[in-house]
Amino acid sequence: MVTNFFRNGRLLLLRRQTNILSAAFVIMVAYAASGLLGLVRNRLLAATFFSGREAELDVYFAAFVIPDTLFQLLVIGALSAAFIPVFSHELKKGEEAASRLASAAITVITIAFLVFITIIFLASKHFAFLIAPSLEPDKTVLLSQLLRIMLIAQIFFTLSGFLTAVIQSHQRFLIPALAPIAYNFGIITGIIVLTPSMGIFGAAIGVVIGSFLHLVIQIPLARKLGFRYRFSLDFRHPGVQEIRKLMPPRSLTLVIGQAERFIAVFIATALHAGSLTIFNFARQLYLLPVTLFGTAIGQASFPTLSAEIASEKREEFQKTVQSSLLQVLYLSLPAAVILLILRVPVVRIAFGARNFPWEATLLTGKTVALLSISIPTQSIVGVLTRAFYATHDTKTPLATGTISAITTAILSIVLTRVMGFGVVGLALALSLASLLQAISLLILLNRKVKVMTPSFLFPMGKMIVATMVTGVFLWLPMRLIDSFILDTTKTINLIILTTSVVAIGVLVYLNLSAVLHLEQLTEVIALGRRIGNWKEILKKSEEVLETPGIEESTS
Repeated sequence: MVTNFFRNGRLLLLRRQTNILSAAFVIMVAYAASGLLGLVRNRLLAATFFSGREAELDVYFAAFVIPDTLFQLLVIGALSAAFIPVFSHELKKGEEAASRLASAAITVITIAFLVFITIIFLASKHFAFLIAPSLEPDKTVLLSQLLRIMLIAQIFFTLSGFLTAVIQSHQRFLIPALAPIAYNFGIITGIIVLTPSMGIFGAAIGVVIGSFLHLVIQIPLARKLGFRYRFSLDFRHPGVQEIRKLMPPRSLTLVIGQAERFIAVFIATALHAGSLTIFNFARQLYLLPVTLFGTAIGQASFPTLSAEIASEKREEFQKTVQSSLLQVLYLSLPAAVILLILRVPVVRIAFGARNFPWEATLLTGKTVALLSISIPTQSIVGVLTRAFYATHDTKTPLATGTISAITTAILSIVLTRVMGFGVVGLALALSLASLLQAISLLILLNRKVKVMTPSFLFPMGKMIVATMVTGVFLWLPMRLIDSFILDTTKTINLIILTTSVVAIGVLVYLNLSAVLHLEQLTEVIALGRRIGNWKEILKKSEEVLETPGIEESTS
């Protein structure tokens, strides 16, 4: 029995995932596990540093921004824009041709990456002051030191990113999706083992350990699939040239997407100590449902949308966009109201370590509440953006993303500095900008293909009504159980409260879905039945999905 278990487990790790649903499901489950491990990581950080050393934790989170942005610009831009399709094309010629392309691309982009890393490493103090000019001099020095350590981690991420692309081109998704779990495990190891003697540097070294694990976990499968790296400076390789041509628009779009983090660091480090940490904790909670629903469904729908446009099936494209948006809204609306109503219990469970004070818990809860409002809008942005990409329109997402970033910056300054809302103002600015971006993309897409028809608007209205009623049925039992039944100062009772209220809310939402005849309920039930037959799901058709970027694991 034990032998069969390990043999079947090994087959699952190596098995080819070719169905859109199976690939998205594998990625979704693995990233959910990574997200939960990320909560453990941040709880440990709160327990270790939120007792008079909050400023060090702010600096730690600030140190991620520049390395991550550079990684997005050079590596993710290359991978998502061209490497997977170009590598897949070379793969048809044979493993040798594919390995030559991959080796040349890895060498050329890694060398370019190392040049930029060296510049940032040597001028780290200037870059530290650039992103956080309000820090005290000693904290600016600390930021530059941590920044240098984080740069080392990005070297491993660069190599790992290419291995992920190689493996996914062979329709294997599980090992790349497990890599962020290994990454978080490395950080947790650094926090537990190294911080007692090295302080915040222990957590930073944990990032390097985690990035190394992110790489090595993928090497055996990449080799088994036939990939062999050879140093190659073949700048003129046609595949490398194609990647170079396709990188700029995608890379620029990704960098614009990073603007939110620069704004958060720039503004939050000027507020009281711990503000950036609180914002990052709240951001982690709201991004979890966005990634699980918006990113997963957006990725799963992209190949279908592209195929429908290529076949000039405009009516099918319209229906796919509407169906994907409604699926995302059906899942993200209740997730938003659950997080909004249960914000304080969730924050207490996730980060409520002994050293995390009640005032910080309440402030994190308020920040989560305002960010949770943007869960549906951020989720549908993922689908809408891919709908534009399917029509070969990269300019519209770039333009709306740029306007959203500018709006976020202006509102953040007004709400935090002028109106004095602090970190809560930063969250409100992000939510308002997200709403603007979602509405803009929806209106602009509607000009290309009629999305906002009664067949879309009417179900969406019913979902909003169901969500509002669900919110009432979440709030009432939470207040009753908290006030009269359970002593929620104890963690176990807090967990019982949260799970009980969530269960009530989900049951209410599902029953209202049935009463209102929402078709998405039937789709979710069918999906659940198919997921229950997971061994068969991991066997079927021919799509390659891109996984969420590395930055989702670091925030």
